[in-house]
Amino acid sequence: MALDVITIGRSSVDLYGAQIGGRLEDMASFNKYIGGSPTNMAAGTARLGLKSALITRVGDEHMGRFIREQLAAEGVDVRGVITDPQRLTALVILGIRNQEQFPLIFYRENCADMALCEDDIDPAFIAESRCVTVTGTHLSHPRTRAAVLKALNLARGNGAQTALDIDYRPNLWGLAGHGDGENRFIASDAVTKELQSTLHLFDMIVGTEEEFHIAGGTTDTLAALRAVRALTKAVLVCKRGPMGASAFTGAIGQNLDDGISGPGFPVEVFNVLGAGDGFMSGLLKGWLTGQDWQTSLKYANACGAFAVSRHGCAPAYPSWEELQFFFKRGMITPALRHDGDLEQIHWSTNRTGDWPDMRVFAFDHRMQLEDMADEAGVSHDRIGAFKKLCLQATRKVAGDKPGYGILCDERLGRDALYDAAGSGLWIGRPVEYPGSRPLNLEIGPDLGSKLSEWPLEHVVKVLCFYHPDDSDEMKSRQEETILRLADAARANRLEFLLEVIPSKVAPCDDHTAAAIIARFYQIGVYPDWWKLEPMKSDAAWHHACDMITRHDPHCRGIVVLGLDSTEDLLIDSFATAARHPLVRGFAVGRTIFGATARAWLAGKIDDATAINDMAEKYQKLCIVWDTARQKIGGTA
Repeated sequence: MALDVITIGRSSVDLYGAQIGGRLEDMASFNKYIGGSPTNMAAGTARLGLKSALITRVGDEHMGRFIREQLAAEGVDVRGVITDPQRLTALVILGIRNQEQFPLIFYRENCADMALCEDDIDPAFIAESRCVTVTGTHLSHPRTRAAVLKALNLARGNGAQTALDIDYRPNLWGLAGHGDGENRFIASDAVTKELQSTLHLFDMIVGTEEEFHIAGGTTDTLAALRAVRALTKAVLVCKRGPMGASAFTGAIGQNLDDGISGPGFPVEVFNVLGAGDGFMSGLLKGWLTGQDWQTSLKYANACGAFAVSRHGCAPAYPSWEELQFFFKRGMITPALRHDGDLEQIHWSTNRTGDWPDMRVFAFDHRMQLEDMADEAGVSHDRIGAFKKLCLQATRKVAGDKPGYGILCDERLGRDALYDAAGSGLWIGRPVEYPGSRPLNLEIGPDLGSKLSEWPLEHVVKVLCFYHPDDSDEMKSRQEETILRLADAARANRLEFLLEVIPSKVAPCDDHTAAAIIARFYQIGVYPDWWKLEPMKSDAAWHHACDMITRHDPHCRGIVVLGLDSTEDLLIDSFATAARHPLVRGFAVGRTIFGATARAWLAGKIDDATAINDMAEKYQKLCIVWDTARQKIGGTA
């Protein structure tokens, strides 16, 4: 079968209050994530290496597209995500008040996912999966209930596994008001009856003690478990908060400790919202890969521990690499979000997008283009219009093919930067004052608030003229700035590109770049990307690549800058760099646009000619790079 698990049900956009420790009324800004238990589980299991899919509905608007795009980026199969033209995507607003209070408001009136119906369940799609997992909310309405039951019966007929996460929210069963979304339990004979009529359809049922109370019809946990056991042979997994979880494969004993348990992880609780979905993701990973219950519960408990330690639901869930690192190394601090090594692996193994090839047209130049405008006797205002032509040249070459990008600034290239949004191009954006040494930033000292204005697809790029032989004072000043910038980029969920040019400072040898790279890792800077000047020897590239791989095996890679080289020199440098797989491509500017910019600013050529000239040069460099890469069996 092509899929390991299909989840069915709620899909929403979560707006998480960015401020911690206050009332929801006092939240000033929010972070946007995917949400809804089945949606979270689909993303969580995909991060753990399962082939997952989701069946739900989203609105035909920006939030619906966000969910679809984010799921696809996480590796979730979205063929079952149906666009509803009549209804809006569900929305949840959440906050972290303290360790016990997590206020939330559900905006789900006539929302898209609650319009799911039997016709949305494709038997051929269900037949592709080894498991169907559902949650309790979609058993609360006749229309969605019919869809869920159809999927379950089809799965059982195919011999697939079935699982239920009870996921009881009284508010979503119409038992609590809009302001009571945080409430986790209200007794209801009607809800108990609805749930119990379906329990025989499952091979595994998962819930907290309160959720088994509603399924069993009593607030005595053991009695509730026995009531559920009387209706189903499913494995019952009871989540017990800091006590871990107990799995019951047969009769219910005299104590919750009689169940099978896995090792727990005593972490500091930061945010409980979404912890159950993380737990379920880990449990499904173990269950569907044939692990014993102790191991499956170990996965589940660890994933739940990650979730309660971080901001957000799905964004908190670990990758498989991260989970294995955690098991092997052990826990350093109960506050997992303050574990630097773990957070680096979490970030670097959960980034979305894939860039094995990088053909970047760099027109983020400011000082050089201002000089050209002065030479031509025209206003600097003309530079913005020229940068839009650079973008058009990029698009002409890239088309709809992957692996192309731009470097563009906001000060002179704002319109081009705006036009590039959502185009599929990789977008890097500089922050340094051109030519500054020691490094000074255009975005000012308050990096966090400035970068908070950036779209998440923008990559923070900084150029530093740095050499190992610099004075201690020069090193200290530049390192401090870069460390602050890297921290601010990470806090704002932005990727970071560090460009270093030592040759403009002092002579270099085969070890210079590697020494610089080692130093930045030593002080705690982990760039997503490195941008390095073209080195002439294989040895220099080998030392640099080895140093990056040794410190950060998940680094995105290196792009080669041009330094206004001639085409012939770039061809030679590409041939050397392309032999090293960690070098993903190039970021070249003046070699492409220099002569064209002078002619256009002087009024000697028109827009179309400028675009064609730059596209021709850019295309030639792309071919040169691709040819060099193909000679070593690369991906280009």
